[in-house]
Amino acid sequence: MIKIGMMIGDRYEILEKIGTGGMSDVYKAKCHKLNRFVAVKILKQEFSENANFVSKFRIEAQAAAGLMHPNIVNVYDVGEENGIYYIVMELVEGITLKKYIEKKARLSFKEAVSIAIQVSMGIEAAHNNHIIHRDIKPQNIIISREGKVKVTDFGIAKAATSNTITSNVMGSVHYTSPEQARGGYSDEKSDVYSLGVTLFEMLTGRVPFNGETTVAIAIKHIQEEMPSPKDFVPEIPSSVESIVLKCCQKSADRRYQSMQELIADLKQSLMNPDEDFVVQNDPDVEGGTRMITDSDRAQIKRRAAHQEAREYAVSAENVEREEGLRLRSEAEHYYEEEDSDPDEEDDEEYDYNPRMERFTTLLAILVGVVIVGIVVFVAARVLRGMNNDEDPGSPFVSEGTDSGSGEQTAAVPMPDVKGKMVEDARNTLAGLGIKSQVEYQESDSIDAGVVISANVAVGDEIPAGSTVTLIASAGTRGLEVPGVTGISYEDAESRLETMGFSVTRAETWSDTVEEGVVVSQMPDAGNRVPSGTNITVTVSKGPEEQKKRVPNLMGHTEMDGRVEIVEAGLEVGSVSYVFNTEYEEGLICYQSYSQGSYVEEGTLIDIKVSKGAQAHTYMYNAYIEGPTVEEAPDYVGGTDVRIKLTTDDGTVLLETTTSSFPQAANYHGMTSSGGTITMTYIVTSEPVIDEAGNTIPGETQEKTFSRRVEFTVEG
Repeated sequence: MIKIGMMIGDRYEILEKIGTGGMSDVYKAKCHKLNRFVAVKILKQEFSENANFVSKFRIEAQAAAGLMHPNIVNVYDVGEENGIYYIVMELVEGITLKKYIEKKARLSFKEAVSIAIQVSMGIEAAHNNHIIHRDIKPQNIIISREGKVKVTDFGIAKAATSNTITSNVMGSVHYTSPEQARGGYSDEKSDVYSLGVTLFEMLTGRVPFNGETTVAIAIKHIQEEMPSPKDFVPEIPSSVESIVLKCCQKSADRRYQSMQELIADLKQSLMNPDEDFVVQNDPDVEGGTRMITDSDRAQIKRRAAHQEAREYAVSAENVEREEGLRLRSEAEHYYEEEDSDPDEEDDEEYDYNPRMERFTTLLAILVGVVIVGIVVFVAARVLRGMNNDEDPGSPFVSEGTDSGSGEQTAAVPMPDVKGKMVEDARNTLAGLGIKSQVEYQESDSIDAGVVISANVAVGDEIPAGSTVTLIASAGTRGLEVPGVTGISYEDAESRLETMGFSVTRAETWSDTVEEGVVVSQMPDAGNRVPSGTNITVTVSKGPEEQKKRVPNLMGHTEMDGRVEIVEAGLEVGSVSYVFNTEYEEGLICYQSYSQGSYVEEGTLIDIKVSKGAQAHTYMYNAYIEGPTVEEAPDYVGGTDVRIKLTTDDGTVLLETTTSSFPQAANYHGMTSSGGTITMTYIVTSEPVIDEAGNTIPGETQEKTFSRRVEFTVEG
């Protein structure tokens, strides 16, 4: 049972719940070892009790931890404690793409394509590491407050599908590829299809296929032609339409074969939106819907077994550098709002084939031998690392493992980062589990921000988790970073921005530095860096034990709110009950201190509880006038009129026939704010004399019109 304030893994303090989904709950936490905020995803109990799922989950999450890219929500740690299985991730503050689309109804093609490019770059990084997402959808894409697009939940989808977990934890069938809907083999091109559907939704504000059941939607993905986004939004450029349709081809061979190809066309569409440059693939094999054969099944099983062996190999290599990945640089704030659609479980059905079964068994044995070989290889590398004494003259520092046992992690060769931009170089090192710090020096020949050298030679073995120093160019006119420690954050921000730097604020507790005053900065004062470099300024929040964080009480029940206040180390102040239209009856609609603010321990928190929308009653005191010329041009004064007054909720207040106007109306206690007066009268046409001199009586016709009336609120 997760409780606010509890410690997980002896380092992660749970602060608040920030999201929930079909598989897990997400909490904001503080890592006390690295003094940073992270997001901790806790598996729900039904999955924690499934040993097969947990095993797959750990392997896939560890593989995902090998990813390091600006467009991916990075995984820092995976662990288990007292039956609680968790993943520690980068904390990003923002909203999901799903919520963003709902908020804007639909996006412009330029905005949609720009987002798709960033998503594609994140997926490409995963594919380059042999990791397939398998659950790309707007709910798994986050847009940060800075406008950065990040993809989350890498590896989790694979763990779920590998164990035939019901689809209600997997997300929406609206974005699944035809091969996934069939329960067959899926690869990188399955992610291409799902991204195409996501782009379709960004452009049109709707998904291409819908239905009453998940099975009905899945069948549409398999059989029906993908509609064109231009059918719903005609102004979409033709090149963007072609990109969406190519992504969403039924046959995987007709889609983009890699994210690199897709990114190139997306970028081209921004520059030349109306040009016809999208090349449609036309393989020899038929791309339409067809009945699967025994030969197809055999091929699918062979490819699946090969893919499984390859991914296990990659996962084993990533386990080696897991500990180094825990020491990545401080993440930005994260807000993940998972939004998964309830689906039904689809069962795979295959015809039994004895020869195929024997072949599959032999292949499984072969895969097992490969895996054992990999494990032995990894163990040998770890033992070799443990037996080698660290060179006292080494230019880097080994961080070891987080457990503090003194064991060294596996070594990796130093890559060549000379000539790369600083951000790219640091991402490359982080992907190997290596930390980095940057020093700048002026250069007349090398552009600002380009790496000149490193303090470790290319190819040298480095223990994962070590820190490498990169020397980068500050350009010919590098700026000297001023010292801003010891002054207020507002003054520090003003001074740095005036000199042409950008500023990122971080916070930390401090027993010695006053709240709001800068504790440290990175890069340090005196360094010469390019203009525009981001300076991270860490600001004191004051002594930790003296401040308590105010929880979010809005929308909670009164009882839950009281518990939250007490668990936060605060006290319940006054409680009042008010009418409120925003929150339902019984839910807290006001708190005297805002969420996230820090107050003294024992501070009284006043709350107000909604009584729901205030119920009003209405009255109608008026004189009903007779038909006007505009309402009834053929009405003759003195003719009887049938009057009926009905409220909006269907109550009949008046029903009478009269020829005398005005008609008095005096009613009270109505619950509706208005009503309708319906008047019906008879019109008789003039008699007509025919050619024979006979008189033909006029025709009688009943006519009706309505009049809207508004009632008055009773005081």
